[in-house]
Amino acid sequence: MQAGLYGVGKVCTSDAETRAEIHNAFLRTSGLPKTGLMMKIERLMVRKVVTLQMEASAHEAVKLMNKNRIGCLVIVHKEEIVGILTERDLLERVLEKCRNPKEIGVSEIMTSQVIVGTPDMELVEATRLMFRNKVKKLPIKHGNRLVGIVTLTDIARATRVDKDTLELIETLSHMHKIHAQGTS
Repeated sequence: MQAGLYGVGKVCTSDAETRAEIHNAFLRTSGLPKTGLMMKIERLMVRKVVTLQMEASAHEAVKLMNKNRIGCLVIVHKEEIVGILTERDLLERVLEKCRNPKEIGVSEIMTSQVIVGTPDMELVEATRLMFRNKVKKLPIKHGNRLVGIVTLTDIARATRVDKDTLELIETLSHMHKIHAQGTS
């Protein structure tokens, strides 16, 4: 046996194996009883989602994120979700490229392929969706209406957080590095 992501065990050699190992570790270490896994995401989601119009600048987005002490904004146009803007998007698409945040629109840097969930999803189903799509924030829609958002942090808080779960969350927060290592 070799040292893997979670101590002695299998070393993950591919991106798919890494995601599967992280997902399985979450389910093993979550501390959720079987009934907890059936908890509806509606019980966890934050209902007051901070949104921003797609015509806004990156600078306006940063000010709004700092004001609300949040790590993402749901970007809307005429009340429809058109994107999500995360701290990572700002770091990679604005700061790293030395672009002026006052001159760049959020529509140029947001992630436009937004993965969404529904309030009636079970916790485990939402978690699988997030892992499968490598997202840490999941806007929740009921019909065409944005009704909430859930993050991996929300899920961690809802579960019994032990040492293994904390390590898992730490690994997930660096998932972009794991993916980059697998593709280099």
